Amino acid sequence: MRVVVQRCKKAEVTVNESVVGHIEHGLMLLVGITREDTEQDAKYLADKVSGLRIFEDETGKMNLSVLETGGQILSVSQFTLYGDCRKGRRPNFMAAARPEFAEPLYEKFNELLREQGLQVETGAFGEMMDVNFTNWGPVTLIIDSK
Repeated sequence: MRVVVQRCKKAEVTVNESVVGHIEHGLMLLVGITREDTEQDAKYLADKVSGLRIFEDETGKMNLSVLETGGQILSVSQFTLYGDCRKGRRPNFMAAARPEFAEPLYEKFNELLREQGLQVETGAFGEMMDVNFTNWGPVTLIIDSK
């Protein structure tokens, strides 16, 4: 699994011009899943994301996690994170998991975040989505479970 973590002031996802997920202060997550991923990968990433110290404390140092700041999460499934662009001009998505495999693992990942006490909003799996957010910092990190 691969997660792009972006610290944000606000984030929103719409499908067909209807808002399906919205947060204020917290993390915007783009989540990619491969065919080899397991629930262990989901658990590893949920623990890593929830404990990642990328919010500033009173001295301006990045010492606080999204849990410690009371932040929220907007999690959006994105198979294109596993697009292979090494050959030709059209990305190859063979490494991305098929929807019937990826969706339950994506839902498990979000459930694991919620079990830690986080408010988690999501996009609509498999739909064409518009994502708007204000990257705060900017702070953007990529975390792989392998």
